[in-house]
Amino acid sequence: MNDTAGNTSRLYQGDRSRAFASATALAALLAQRKISSRELLEIYLGRIERLNPALNAIVTLDAERALADADAADRAIARGQSRGPLHGLPITVKDCLATAGLRTTAGARELADYVPAHDAVAVGRLRAAGAIILGKTNLPAFAGDAQSYNDLFGTTNNPWDVSRTPGGSSGGSAAAIAAGLSGLELGSDLGGSLRIPAHFCGVYTLKPTYGIVPLHGHIPPPPGTMADMDVGAIGPLARSASDLDLALSVIAGPDTEREVAWRLELPPPRGGSLADYRIAVWLDDPYCTVDREITAVYDHLITELRGAGATIVESVPPVPVADAHDVAQRLIQGAMSGWLSDEMFQTLLARAEAAAADDTTPPVRWARNITQRVREYRLAEEQRLRFKAAWADFFRNHDVLLCPVTPTPAFPHDHTPDVDARTIVVNGATRSYGDQCSWLQAIGVVHLPVVGAPVGLTSAGLPVGIQIVAPHLEDRTAIDVARHIADVVGGFQAPPGF
Repeated sequence: MNDTAGNTSRLYQGDRSRAFASATALAALLAQRKISSRELLEIYLGRIERLNPALNAIVTLDAERALADADAADRAIARGQSRGPLHGLPITVKDCLATAGLRTTAGARELADYVPAHDAVAVGRLRAAGAIILGKTNLPAFAGDAQSYNDLFGTTNNPWDVSRTPGGSSGGSAAAIAAGLSGLELGSDLGGSLRIPAHFCGVYTLKPTYGIVPLHGHIPPPPGTMADMDVGAIGPLARSASDLDLALSVIAGPDTEREVAWRLELPPPRGGSLADYRIAVWLDDPYCTVDREITAVYDHLITELRGAGATIVESVPPVPVADAHDVAQRLIQGAMSGWLSDEMFQTLLARAEAAAADDTTPPVRWARNITQRVREYRLAEEQRLRFKAAWADFFRNHDVLLCPVTPTPAFPHDHTPDVDARTIVVNGATRSYGDQCSWLQAIGVVHLPVVGAPVGLTSAGLPVGIQIVAPHLEDRTAIDVARHIADVVGGFQAPPGF
């Protein structure tokens, strides 16, 4: 190899190591002036140019403004000034979160030319902490699928296997982080939209405790809507558990109406070491059985955690998956009714009224939930409060719960127009496409904080993640357990080829 080729090889090696570094490490390098913001941004822009065509993860670039912001960040650092803990860090944002002056489509043709005047609250907090937004990442239209494709931008591929989906709805987000195209990402989760992509792409995510990160500026609901999404949350995707803590410290806090009087002080982790934690495990359930490829990884994880001194308790869940999933669908789908057009609502009402009483097929269940009476919705809310009390009792004797994300690893792209006709395969058996959300919604409906953490690979080399569920408002306990798990079985791995 000649000197020029050798220098080029070493340059790319350095670029790769920085591209895949954690946001925490990159923020430290920037603060110490060991790399400039412009240098780091150019690394990501170069990788996007080379690698994004195969992934289609980033769908809108704001390179010119990002470069100007990076230069400004570098000048500030040279003067000894810093805007905050993310000063100069290039990041990306899911394309359903409003970004001032930058197209925000939510993957929908109806919003193809929508350019918000203001940032979503969480996006604004990242900017205020010094982050530089370099682009927006792909998702399904209106964040409404467990895959990420739409008529505007096409299909996003999984960097571990481009024939497979990265998940949804934050699929472009997870693919960008996994492939080293961004330093940090901000996405969102209603029924699993952070946790599915993190699991499928082998990255970390946090669905924060409901309500601690303002939702204003998220689409859906439609732009300008004042009401929040019940169960919905905005949270980070990253390459380390520490990055989740870093992002949480920036985006968490009361909204502008409450911040005049309220303060958020999340408690520290419950433990100081792995041995301090009482870890409950609930790794399969007859209501939504998990593929053997997944459970084999979980079995290895539990063996390693026990060997490292963790207290592992195979525990009966405080609320059956079936019951929690049912209430979640009634509340999530019921809350969506106000966003529908009058015509669509009347169509669904007619479907619900025409269906037989014993018809529980997904289209009919959806129609019933979306058009339910206020009384039925209030009964579901009461049931959720009882579930919350049961979980609070559970966490008096356990510190976290480990449970599956979805029944399978990433599956091949399936764009069958009729979503209800789609299926997944679990242990050789055909199952409903909707089964992907059972474990996720059973946890999400009770507003608990959840970390999605990578814990290994299947025999076919696909990532496997796990949900780490913590008590209400104890987000940092879930994050800390994710750190310890990474010490035992390893954390983020870069996909081969990226």
